[in-house]
This record gives sequence, C-alpha cells and structure tokens, in this order.
Amino acid sequence: MAAPQDEKPVPRWREDFPIAWERDHYISRRELVKFLTLGSALLAGMSVLVAVVGRWFLRRPREGPSVPIGKASEIPPGGSLLFRYPTDDDPCILLRARDGKLRAYSQVCTHLSCAVIHRPQRDRLFCPCHQGWFDAASGSPTGGPPTRRLPRIRLRAEGDEIFAEGKDL
Repeated sequence: MAAPQDEKPVPRWREDFPIAWERDHYISRRELVKFLTLGSALLAGMSVLVAVVGRWFLRRPREGPSVPIGKASEIPPGGSLLFRYPTDDDPCILLRARDGKLRAYSQVCTHLSCAVIHRPQRDRLFCPCHQGWFDAASGSPTGGPPTRRLPRIRLRAEGDEIFAEGKDL
C-alpha cells in the first residue's frame, strides 16, 4: 500500500533521533534568570557564612601546654630570645620592648614560612626572604608581601620565670 499523498516521508535523521518537540519541557528565560539569581544569592550567602565562622574559629585561642621559656631578667629591653613552642618543630621568638613588655610570636613568616628576625633598632620583625616587615607590638604586617599577622604566643610570668601557655592564630 502506498503512502497517502498528504503525508511527507519522514527524514532519516528523525528516525535516528526521535524527539517529541511538543512534549519536551522548555524553560523560559524568566525561569532561567530566576534560578541563576537565587543560586548566586545562595552561594554568596554561604561564602559570607563560611568567612564569618572561619574567622571566628581561627581567632579562637588555642590552649597548649605550659612550657618554661626563660627568665625575664636575661632579656634586655629591646632584646629577643628564640624558643620552640608547642613542639620542637615550631620556632618562636620572645621580644622585650623598650618599655619592658614581653611579647612572643611564631617565628614563621605568614607569607612563605621563612624565619623572621628581630630588628630592635626599628622595633620590628623582618623576613629576609621577601623583604617582609611585621610590627613588634602587634605582629601585624607593615610592609612587603605578607598579608596576615604572625600568630601570637600567650605568655604567663611567675616571678622572673616566663611560660608559654597557648597560641592565638
């Protein structure tokens, strides 16, 4: 039996890929834009949440063992003392300011982990690898590539003896 005159023959590609265009679900431009807007807002909100929670988590003081560092009378004003805390793989530096205040920081530069050096004449810590500078009073970067402050070591004094007791990241 021959095909009726009104019907056109079905192209070969349509036989290989039978897609029912009428039944296919289309998404309008408005729906797509709404989906992208809500998705972007959700991602931005989650990024803010992660940043806030992460900053709180990283700033928490870390309790550590109480380790004797040395005697305060042995460090002259403007001087420094190297020690290791909390393990032997963690170099730290204890500074005595000209006014007598004691501060301790991790000796590892926050840029690329080089050792920082105390420069008493400038009252700063210096990283010789990439010319980075840190404020001795706060550990904050003041020049060069570092953007994060040095982790502070919490100190406790009993008489003349100085103890390291924790680390603030």
